[in-house]
Amino acid sequence: MALPVTVVVPAWNGERWLPGLFASLAAQTQAPAELIVVDNGSADGTLDWLTREAPDVRVLAQGRNTGFAVAANRGLLAARTDLVALVNTDVELAPDWIELMAARLEADPGFASAACKMVRLGDPGVLDDCGDVLRRDGVCEQRGHGLPDDGRWDVPGEVFGACAGAALYRREAVREVGAFDERFFSYLEDVDLALRLRMAGWRCAYEPRAVARHAGRGSSGQLAQPVGYWTARNTLLLVSKAWPARWLGLLLYRQTAWLVRAAQAGRLGEHLRGLGAGLRLVPSGMRERAAWRSRPVRVEDAVPRRAWRGPRAGGHPRSGF
Repeated sequence: MALPVTVVVPAWNGERWLPGLFASLAAQTQAPAELIVVDNGSADGTLDWLTREAPDVRVLAQGRNTGFAVAANRGLLAARTDLVALVNTDVELAPDWIELMAARLEADPGFASAACKMVRLGDPGVLDDCGDVLRRDGVCEQRGHGLPDDGRWDVPGEVFGACAGAALYRREAVREVGAFDERFFSYLEDVDLALRLRMAGWRCAYEPRAVARHAGRGSSGQLAQPVGYWTARNTLLLVSKAWPARWLGLLLYRQTAWLVRAAQAGRLGEHLRGLGAGLRLVPSGMRERAAWRSRPVRVEDAVPRRAWRGPRAGGHPRSGF
């Protein structure tokens, strides 16, 4: 008997995506033990659709947009099973997604999470994310992003962390490390959680047979600030918690490259606003460093040395950095 899985859907103005998501959930070879939608104050008819089309779903209405991290935490803590899948509204799951993901965590108690193969919803031949990798210059790479699904990413294994747009977690492991950091609001909260899980001794599985089709930025375009703002802001919060001083040169190099790239792309204003907001969060992150240093796994081992520039580094290849 497979371990039961609760599916948690953080939702914010995602009504147009719900029919596809719920059809894919209904077609699962292993049905969800429970389905929870945490609604962040949707104003587009999401709640009406759920009442009409999915009356058995447990809806936790926030009343306002509290951010992805808060919604994810509320769903995780409300779940009645130890395995909890986080799935964005703009995702459609292959029929065996839950079954395959649950089997990976059931087979190895050292895995706290599992990443799947994510492809583009409108073009399934193009990869979106095959697990995340964190580099010492502060960049999080989405493995395979934008590349053709040509078989290079079809080998199961282990990755740094999972994209929370379609991922499976052990609830107790997530609670053990403090759950999602709600200061992130949107973007990189899953990377921060993956780092804390690794430093606590947990690992993340990669299951490429479990496929999720992802539209991408299904609701982020409605945020008051653009994606570039959140990436700049949250990168500073992430590294302030754990980065050793000897990595500062790598971080400064990458931040300079991002500034140049933002200027070239006409996004310098949003990037600078994000940096300013991130700098205001750095003191609170710095106060947590002692607790991070006491974790079983050193940050140097959780974020191993790897290429941080050139063709193998990912990041922003067109920027010339």
